Amino acid sequence: MDKPVNLFLCGVGGQGILLASEVISSACMKSGFDVKQSEVHGMAQRGGSVISHIRFGKKVYSPLIEPGAADIVVSFELLEALRYLPYMNKNTKVIVNTQRILPSPVATGMDTYPADVTGQLGQRGLSVFPMDAFAIAKKAGETRAVNMVLVGALSAFLDLEEAVFLEVIAERIPEKIRKVNTEAFLKGKDEIGGILAGG
Repeated sequence: MDKPVNLFLCGVGGQGILLASEVISSACMKSGFDVKQSEVHGMAQRGGSVISHIRFGKKVYSPLIEPGAADIVVSFELLEALRYLPYMNKNTKVIVNTQRILPSPVATGMDTYPADVTGQLGQRGLSVFPMDAFAIAKKAGETRAVNMVLVGALSAFLDLEEAVFLEVIAERIPEKIRKVNTEAFLKGKDEIGGILAGG
């Protein structure tokens, strides 16, 4: 792997993006890669935008992904995928959680939520993988495990061993919620596996 892999995570405050970013970065490091990570928290406490850049490879010099250079984008919320279109290119794979979290202007009736977000992404020629991560996390037994569902989905596209991710989850997640987060990760990976297999 001569060229670093660029992973871009986006969503809103309270969705566990920073923990997801730590798990992914740790799995990359444990797999022997050089990793650089950068986060922008925004107004995380108020449901504001949160993003994380993760770059890994043989040698990585900068933590920031340049516009148009993301290999994979994981959008934890539907609308955020549109917000960060400038980071995508025609080869970018976009994993989109179809969950809607209304921004303040929409919640107060001052603006409307865009229609058919996944359709708009598809029209740009992107490879879009929509999934209801909230429903999958609920099946796993914890709606707050949406972040691990999406980490599992992302892992299906990375040349990293599943066991490494599970090891990191075991290290990073408190014991009382470890089992449900592990289950969420596996269900997320299975969901993308089914989509890729045409199921």
